[in-house]
Amino acid sequence: MKKPKPLRSEIRYDMREDGTGMWAVYDIFTGLTAEVNGVPQDGLDIEIADDLVDLLNAEYIARRKGTTH
Repeated sequence: MKKPKPLRSEIRYDMREDGTGMWAVYDIFTGLTAEVNGVPQDGLDIEIADDLVDLLNAEYIARRKGTTH
């Protein structure tokens, strides 16, 4: 079953291929590679990058709604 895509206004993170077959998660507002605990999220397998995009966007949505801190 395919997961529903979030609304465009709820998306902050996406992923892009780096030219070597690996993937990076980036902030669509800044164009910069996303960091988690100070670690750049690049050199990832596609499945990991996809899951991380979903997680970071879910956290972004929750922060905007005020349900996390």
